[in-house]
Amino acid sequence: MGSAFKKFCCCCCCATGDNDDDDEKQPLVPQDPLEYFNREVQKRRDEETNLWSEPGDPSHSERVDDRVLYGLLQARNKTTMGSTGYRRLSVDIEAMRDTRREVRDKWKTILENLGFTAEADSLLMVSAGASHDRMRNAPAARALLHTLHSETSLFSRREPPPDRYLLILDRLVYLDIDEDFLARAKCFYPPNDDSEEEETGLAINLPLLLARVEAMNGRGNQEDEDEDESTRFDGNSSDRS
Repeated sequence: MGSAFKKFCCCCCCATGDNDDDDEKQPLVPQDPLEYFNREVQKRRDEETNLWSEPGDPSHSERVDDRVLYGLLQARNKTTMGSTGYRRLSVDIEAMRDTRREVRDKWKTILENLGFTAEADSLLMVSAGASHDRMRNAPAARALLHTLHSETSLFSRREPPPDRYLLILDRLVYLDIDEDFLARAKCFYPPNDDSEEEETGLAINLPLLLARVEAMNGRGNQEDEDEDESTRFDGNSSDRS
C-alpha cells in the first residue's frame, strides 16, 4: 500500500511538490511585512475563486450550489461593505463554505482512521486542472460514490454529490482501500432522515438562496442606497433637534 501511495504521489502531486517544499522553507513571518500581507490577500482570493465543486468548470455553473455560491460572491462584491445586505450575504456564503468544510472533514476523519494521517490532505486535494479523462477506474469510483450518497450521511441526499469526490474515490480504488473506506463511512456516518440532516447543517435551501441571488442582481444596490438615505435623514433630524 505504501508503494502504491508513493506512485500515486509521483503521478498526481509532482506538480505541487516543489511548491510545498518552498512553502515549508519560508519563515512564518517574512522580513518584509508587506510580503506577508500580500500573500494572505492572494490566499483569500484563491479561496474565493476556487470554491466550485466541479473541476474544470470555468463557468461556475455546472452545479446548482456552485452557481449559487458564485452568485453570492458576485453580489457581495457589488454591495457596500458593512451594510446590512453585505452582512446577510456574508452569512449565506459562510454557511455554504461550512457545509463543504463539514463534508471534507468527514472524509478526512475516515482517511485518518485508516492510517492515512499524513496523506489525507493530499488525497483530498483536487486542483482546477483535474480531469475525468485521467481517471483509472471511473466505473468503480462512480458506483462507490452512488453507494456513499445513498447509504451514508457523508453528503446531503437532497442534491447529487460533487464530482470532485469522484476523482478522490478513483485514487482510493487505485490504492485498494475503497472497500475499507466504504465500511468506515457506513459505520461512522450512517444515513440520516431529513430532520437529522437539517440539524447537522448539511441541508441548505438552495432554491431560496438562488432566488435571493437573482433578486439581488436585479435590484442592484437599491438596498444600500435606501440605507444610506435613511442614515442621512436620521442624521439631519438629529442635527435639527
